[in-house]
Amino acid sequence: MDKRPTIIDVATRAGVSKSTVSLVLQQSPLVRQETREDVRRAMADLGYVYNRAAANLRSANAGLIGLVINDLRNPFFTEFATSLQMALSARGYATVLANTDEDPALQAQVVGAMLEHGVSALIVSPAYGDEAATFDAIARASVPALQVLRQVVDTARFPFAAPDYPTGSRLATEHLLANGARHIAFVGGLEGRAVTQLRMSGYLATLATHSLTPLHLPGRPGRAFGREAARRLAQEHPAIDAVICFNDLTALGLLTGCAELGRSVGASLKIVGFDDIEDCAQAFPALSSVRCDIAGFGRQMAETVLKWLEEGVRPPPETVTPVTLIPRASSQS
Repeated sequence: MDKRPTIIDVATRAGVSKSTVSLVLQQSPLVRQETREDVRRAMADLGYVYNRAAANLRSANAGLIGLVINDLRNPFFTEFATSLQMALSARGYATVLANTDEDPALQAQVVGAMLEHGVSALIVSPAYGDEAATFDAIARASVPALQVLRQVVDTARFPFAAPDYPTGSRLATEHLLANGARHIAFVGGLEGRAVTQLRMSGYLATLATHSLTPLHLPGRPGRAFGREAARRLAQEHPAIDAVICFNDLTALGLLTGCAELGRSVGASLKIVGFDDIEDCAQAFPALSSVRCDIAGFGRQMAETVLKWLEEGVRPPPETVTPVTLIPRASSQS
């Protein structure tokens, strides 16, 4: 068509009223899903683009979700972000994504920018430090916001959701004990951080019930630290016969370090990771890991925030999702 298509053109093509098209554009829950699809199909056919400024709506926030991630270099967080963004897109929402690289000042900056651009909700996997700079701004804007994967502020104001980390380390510890391990270390995770304490808690409780002594080698989790931990374990803690790692990147680095040392994984040292990223099954030996179903978690968080926005259903202060242990060659003789 020669002229730029209008909302009336969309209504005519979809066989609905102009008001119905407006409701669809504003993501109103009053419109049936079938009608939404008809309207979106008509928009696509006509090449219609909704000009929110021209419509004088602040509802750039009506279809825009902010997603803030502490470390997108880690495949665990990347898979979460991808899954969540795809689920939101399927419902007609756009996602604004920012990586903070564990920098709280950068986090406050990107959250502030998202609020200025009128996001209707925020999902934040937060960096640690100066939490008020980020979350006080969100509170002033009265925008629904979820903390995911890490909790840094009050859950009454900002609901929190994460996989069941304590059960994960309990399952890993029980598995290693069942496979003959008696001196089990926990490798990775910075001391004093809530997520480290959560991921260790099942390990500590299980060892306590068996009257076994824990050992934590703290450090920023990643391949480099895991590789260095292999050397430290061999030199400083030779009695250790099994390891649970804070995350899979640490465990994969540990595999590399053991290979460099000529230490047999599975027989000499049993290793379990945490998260079950795709690389676990492809490593040699294949890496046992605690599966958090992070893709499913991402889809669930999308549904949670949309129910909050569209139906006014505020999530509970804390949501914990199930985990399972995936045993592979690295933890079996």
